Amino acid sequence: MKISHGRSSGASRRGEGTFTGNVYLDPVLENRPAVAVNDVIFAPGGRTHWHSHADGQVLIVKAGEGYVGNRAGEVQKLIPGDVVHADAGEEHWHGAGAQTYLLHQAVSLGTTTWLEELSEADFKQASGG
Repeated sequence: MKISHGRSSGASRRGEGTFTGNVYLDPVLENRPAVAVNDVIFAPGGRTHWHSHADGQVLIVKAGEGYVGNRAGEVQKLIPGDVVHADAGEEHWHGAGAQTYLLHQAVSLGTTTWLEELSEADFKQASGG
């Protein structure tokens, strides 16, 4: 049995390189093979780049409002209590609305493959902003 006693001091980090806008990650479960668990805070307009996970991803919305979209053009609004499951290999993005913040817990399974940035035009169309 292994117990994680809260996060390590200074473990929070700004999401850079694979995020647009102000995004912060706070690790919940660290140093585990094939799984990453992070609380992710998106400032208004903050979002991930397109990406996929080898074994899928689960997002648990804790506060605020945001959006999630996939390559099929399906975009859904997110509110507290929503749970999103992205299938293995499904290319998707997620983040806050243009005028809202979003806090979700992300459980990422397997290797994450990062792709291109979600364009500003596509984000505005998806988020109504």
